[in-house]
Amino acid sequence: MDRPHTILSCAVSIDGRIDDTGPERLRLSNEADFAEIDELRAECDAILVGAGTLRADDPRLLVRSPELRERRRARGRPENLLKAVVTRGGDIDPTARLFSTGDAGAVVYTGGDGLALVRERLATRPTAEPPAEVVDAGDPPTAEAILADLAARGVERLLVEGGGHIHTLFLTSGLVDELRLAVAPFFVGEEDAPSFVLPGAFPHGPRTPMRLVEARALGDVAVLRYAPGDTEDRR
Repeated sequence: MDRPHTILSCAVSIDGRIDDTGPERLRLSNEADFAEIDELRAECDAILVGAGTLRADDPRLLVRSPELRERRRARGRPENLLKAVVTRGGDIDPTARLFSTGDAGAVVYTGGDGLALVRERLATRPTAEPPAEVVDAGDPPTAEAILADLAARGVERLLVEGGGHIHTLFLTSGLVDELRLAVAPFFVGEEDAPSFVLPGAFPHGPRTPMRLVEARALGDVAVLRYAPGDTEDRR
């Protein structure tokens, strides 16, 4: 296997924002969409976020449903996914919930000066917590190096959940097999609110667009699923 099947999932406002500038996390989805994302997580082997998401949201990145966790156990898999974090400078909090929850451990991808800093910070974690490993993925880290390492760990399906820097890293690499967007029925309208992606050289521009595989409604939330235009849908 060359690399994992890579799915990028994100909830956005109509104007493409993934949060507002307020102190509380903006709710961009509904319970039906959360349940679908939980199902999607349960179908994958690893889940990946950036250090910015780790700092802003302190996510656990777990499979929420007991039934889905039991289904994974019945298939001989861990209840939860391997967690992956990408950081360029190594600014991560070793007490983040991502590192202390779940049963599959975590991998931190960084490079350059970030390697020593991440190793130093993770060394302060209690030994009883799930294992966390630091991997040199380049300076700056590349999607190619990250996916190669995950493939070597037996990861066949990867779920990427943000934020904007990570979305941009993977989408500009051309290594995303599926893009799932949940579009909330409102505008954020704030210039400084974080965007779904940052400026970049995306392979799927106006002359080489992605292919719309699915469009449907979950209540007032629109779910759009895209695949690269030159490949068949592999879900």
